Amino acid sequence: MNFSALKTLPLLILFSIAFSTLAQKQQPVKTEIIKRDEGYTLLRGGKPYFIKGAGGTNYMDRLKAYGGNSIRTWNTTNGQKVLDDAQGLGLTVTMGIGVGIERHGFNYDDPAAVAAQLERIREEVLKYKDHPALLAWGIGNELNLEYKNPKVWDAVNEIAEMIHQLDPNHLVTTMLAGINQREIDYIKEKCPALDLISVQVYGGLASVPDQIKATGWDKAYMVTEWGPTGHWEGPQTPWKASVEETSSEKAAVYKSRYEASILKDKHCIGSYVFLWGQKQERTPTWYGLFTEAGEENEVVDVMQYLWSGKWPKNRAPHLESFRLDGKKVLDFIYLSPGKIYPAEISVTDPDNDKLTTRWELLPESTDLKTGGDRETRPKAIPDVVKSTAVDKAMVTAPDREGAYRLFIYVSDGNNNVATANIPFLVKK
Repeated sequence: MNFSALKTLPLLILFSIAFSTLAQKQQPVKTEIIKRDEGYTLLRGGKPYFIKGAGGTNYMDRLKAYGGNSIRTWNTTNGQKVLDDAQGLGLTVTMGIGVGIERHGFNYDDPAAVAAQLERIREEVLKYKDHPALLAWGIGNELNLEYKNPKVWDAVNEIAEMIHQLDPNHLVTTMLAGINQREIDYIKEKCPALDLISVQVYGGLASVPDQIKATGWDKAYMVTEWGPTGHWEGPQTPWKASVEETSSEKAAVYKSRYEASILKDKHCIGSYVFLWGQKQERTPTWYGLFTEAGEENEVVDVMQYLWSGKWPKNRAPHLESFRLDGKKVLDFIYLSPGKIYPAEISVTDPDNDKLTTRWELLPESTDLKTGGDRETRPKAIPDVVKSTAVDKAMVTAPDREGAYRLFIYVSDGNNNVATANIPFLVKK
């Protein structure tokens, strides 16, 4: 009798069980779109799955707790960890694939560059295609923004065909900036391998169903970015500073626009709200639903309601008004260098929590990009704002002429915050 073989048998059994368990965990969950009830339904594992998602990989545990079910990335960076973390929370991932952008210098007339990109993407797809948290692939981000060469759509279709060959289990889409007849026509002509389109719309979200229908797109779609009124869409001051909505104004438009479009349109299979995190884009507060410290603004309350049908037990402060020198933001405020002016807010808390206010004065950002490209946060000017009460402060206008913004952050002690800012111009 071979006793050594008997001794190794338990180890072989253990290895076999471990390998079997790992294989089970890495079984892909098939996604598909079926036509149903004059619209479309996304099926995941054979069951209807409406995407209640957010863009970004921050605070995934909160996303799950608030009723969300999916996240969206812009590339495959840290892909394994992102997928594993999502799987652990019961979330899915629309995995972005980084694709060359014309405005960043990529040349779609260069066959060698296009071929190298395709090979790089092949490796990324092979690496993650069987992960059970994977929901769909997103080819590039806003490839139609400031572009001229329609060959990009040939490359997109080639990528989509390759993905379908390697991965028959997941949907493939591309993310478009806005809704444009030219791009829809190009995609219908050049990109038959795409399963659906994804659109990214801000102030015009409520009209998306009608806009998409008007282009002749009759397949499914999802909204992979949506949020506040964009900095290019709302009012501007005479010195060209974009006017940002307060967090409370944002909460109202997020709710009304979502209910008018994403929730209502049977051709929409779900969405990813932007941004489940914080970033500097025009201002530090414009697009993120969180502060740099992780505080949640009133929009997060709205998202919990839209996803789960329930409001949170403790809600964010609600901002009624914000004035500087007795004027509202659309009064277009001019201040004199070195002079002192009053600032005041009107704010309430639904839970009567004790409120505290942080004031911050920043120069107007000059590092302005397009398409969400990285921007640098302006440095705060110290010792120019003196708080006199929760709702009042005295502001010393900077000595140097130019454009500035006064920011407020009103916190309730429970990680909730209201935010707002007023742009003003210092001029002699």
